[in-house]
Amino acid sequence: MATHDRCVTIQPYFAVKQGEMNNVRPYLEKFVELTRTEKDCLYYGFSICGDKIHCREGYASAEGALTHLDNVGALLQEVLGSGMMELTDLQIHGPEPELAKMREPLADLNPSYWVLEYGFRS
Repeated sequence: MATHDRCVTIQPYFAVKQGEMNNVRPYLEKFVELTRTEKDCLYYGFSICGDKIHCREGYASAEGALTHLDNVGALLQEVLGSGMMELTDLQIHGPEPELAKMREPLADLNPSYWVLEYGFRS
């Protein structure tokens, strides 16, 4: 059973340096506020486990995901450049036709690509 779902999810994982979580939290709020304006964002939020952060985010298509990355790019560079946290893993999930649109723009980030082959979205 193939899927007709075009949804793309970005799965970034971050490690926060010891003692920096309270300094990182305002950045998370800024990311949410910036993303709230994106029409193709299906969901967005941060989960925290100790000193690790996961951003759970889904977009209607690759175009929506790329628009998001343009929207938050400067803020992401700012927080990563601060040294308070680092990107430890980046996964991109979606159907191959959508992933193909993301490979070149994300090449510098070296994500792993997970091809959605079966399923549905209601």
